[in-house]
Formats: sequence, C-alpha cells, structure tokens
Amino acid sequence: MNKTPLSKQIWSIPNLLSYFRIILIPLFVWRYVTASTAEEYYAAAVIIALSGLTDMLDGLIARRFHMITELGKALDPFADKLTQCALIICLITRHPLMKGLVILFLVKELTMAALSAVLYRRGQKLDGAKWFGKLSTAVFYAVSLVLVIFIDLPQNVANILITLSAVMMIIAFAGYLRLLIRMYRGLGRKE
Repeated sequence: MNKTPLSKQIWSIPNLLSYFRIILIPLFVWRYVTASTAEEYYAAAVIIALSGLTDMLDGLIARRFHMITELGKALDPFADKLTQCALIICLITRHPLMKGLVILFLVKELTMAALSAVLYRRGQKLDGAKWFGKLSTAVFYAVSLVLVIFIDLPQNVANILITLSAVMMIIAFAGYLRLLIRMYRGLGRKE
C-alpha cells in the first residue's frame, strides 16, 4: 500500500476520478429528472456509463501504478454508494418495484457499516470489495442503464431486471455478512 501523506493522496489520479464520479451524480439526477425525450434519457445513460468507466479506471490505475491509499479505499465505495442511491431514487419514479431495492440497499449497507465498525474498533477491517460485491454492482449498473435507456420497456420486463438486481444484491449481502461474521468470530478466539 502507498504510504503517501494525506495532502498528496487527495490529488492522486484515482482519487480525482472518484471526485469526478461524485460530481457526475447531480448532473445525472438533473438530466434524468428533467428528461422528456429519448435523447435526454440517453444523455443521462451516458453520464452513468461514464461514471462506471471512471469507477473501473480508478481501481485499475490505483492497482497498476501502486496508488492505493487509505483515502481512496474510503472514497471509491462512498462514490459507488452515492451513485447507486441516486440511481435507485431516480428510477423509483418510473418503476415502483425499485422501492424494495431501496429497502434492501439500506439494510445491506447499514448492516455492513455496523459490522465493519465493530471489527474496525477491534483492529480488523474488510480489505476491498470481493468478487460477489463487484458482480452485484456490475449487474445493478447494467440493469440501471437498461432502465434509463429504454424508457418504454414493458413494466414486467423491468420488474424481472429489478428482481435480478435484487437477487444479486442479496447474494452479495450474504457473502459479505458471512465474511464479516467469520472475521468477528476469529477475533473472539484471539482475545
């Protein structure tokens, strides 16, 4: 891991890409909420695609050029969660089933945050996203892009896609929960 001082971590390329993703969020929300033509929805989708691309790039650059920082480890998932939240809230306006995804998202994130905080206080932390979390995020973004681009998608098809995203989110939640509980139990044996 890079032991660069915080003042230099702030301006690293991966972290600049994460800031850019955060800046894209209100731009996406504005474009989606005010969209009235297919082209305007496509523009909203391009913003989300750009956000996803910069998400992949920041991690790739950080690993490839040894620019992994503690700030980046916090900033990247923060940008992810903000983007996911904005997408879910915007998509609720057209797809009522997204309300269930909001609840699932909140339960998952709050539970993981609470368990991670307990582990952190005991000197342990989950280091980076796992494959099941990355897969869940990729499916979520793919489904969201389809829902943003195809505004006339039949609701039953949209519901199937939303359900697929929910199932992937549950699988990721179960994977992280199992991992965090295993870490917690491992701490109990050491004390």
